[in-house]
Amino acid sequence: MAKLERTVNEDFHALLSRIDRGILNGSISASAEDGSNFSAGDVRCAVRVYERYSMMGSNRVSLTVTLFQPGAGQPVQVSGITSGGSQGTFLKINTWGEESFLHKLEELL
Repeated sequence: MAKLERTVNEDFHALLSRIDRGILNGSISASAEDGSNFSAGDVRCAVRVYERYSMMGSNRVSLTVTLFQPGAGQPVQVSGITSGGSQGTFLKINTWGEESFLHKLEELL
């Protein structure tokens, strides 16, 4: 598992759209598995789960992205967490696919 956390000063919906397009266009095997949107007043939260095939690890990896904005005009907090890229039964032997998938999110931010 690999994790990335950032705080960015951008429009919530524009950022979410850029991440969605960038992840899906970043790999021929990338897919949007599911997502949720929440809001209460000016508070916004979006959760997206993506998946793709990793040639380096010969397996599928997932990326969960959460965007949270505590109020209008406030910075957006972004969390990206990958999973599934290991080839070990009890230990994580390689995490190249996870790190590569997370790096794509980092480029988009």
